[in-house]
Amino acid sequence: MNLEKVAFIGLGVMGYPMAGHVSNAGYSTKVYNRTESKGREWESQYKGEYCHTPKLASEEADVVAICVGNDDDVRSVVYGENGVLAGMQAGSVMIDHTTTSAELAEELAAACAEKGIHFIDAPVSGGQAGAQNGALTVMCGGEHDIFEAVSPLLDSYAKQATLLGGHGQGQRCKMVNQICIAGVLKGLSEAIVLAQKSKLDIEQVVGVLKHGAAGSWQMENRAVTMSQDKFDFGFAIDWMRKDLGICLDEAKKHNLDMPLTKEVDREYQALQERGLGRMDTSVLIKIKD
Repeated sequence: MNLEKVAFIGLGVMGYPMAGHVSNAGYSTKVYNRTESKGREWESQYKGEYCHTPKLASEEADVVAICVGNDDDVRSVVYGENGVLAGMQAGSVMIDHTTTSAELAEELAAACAEKGIHFIDAPVSGGQAGAQNGALTVMCGGEHDIFEAVSPLLDSYAKQATLLGGHGQGQRCKMVNQICIAGVLKGLSEAIVLAQKSKLDIEQVVGVLKHGAAGSWQMENRAVTMSQDKFDFGFAIDWMRKDLGICLDEAKKHNLDMPLTKEVDREYQALQERGLGRMDTSVLIKIKD
């Protein structure tokens, strides 16, 4: 597969640096973003071209990568006379990095197949820092040969990219990821409160525990800021609730009850109602305040 021309759709906190890595890796890069000023900013910073519609960005592209907000956002840039599918050519590849439902991944795979286009669902983990540092984890669903063909592109912004199975399996793996994060943050929140009440030094505690069985990304990157009441950064509650909703919908299909996930989701809802929806998910520690 020829892989020289890439279109990147969506220049948010994740997509902006990811598209930058694509350009820096030497791919001919076109971008689209709903807010033109952000697209023009990217164009001034990297070698590449901003286009006014997803269709224009996708024309002649070997690969079109999408990283937007939710299922409806994806549909809004994929379908229609100015959408990605209207510009893509047979034999090209669509990669959706948005965290969505598995049903959307299967829907997009079918829509692409009608035009002879390949599809990979490829949600990412690693947060804004991971995107900026080119160190994301990418969870993929699709065909093995296509995954292998686009792996060099994924490597430009990922430390690890893994094919989990057919279409939708990347999204289902991301659901597992988000449930794990929710549980870790719930435990970490309670642990930090106990440590503070016990007059322990949080930085020292993290320095000790991160090397043992309690160690985690959340502990190393969020425990200290949580103890300092710093939450104006990172992955927002609003997005986490969207993701947990997808997780709980998937669980229903398998007749599974997810009591911890439901509890954390309810607590995030309460924090949203307090006006904290744009705060980092680690603000969960404030639920008892």
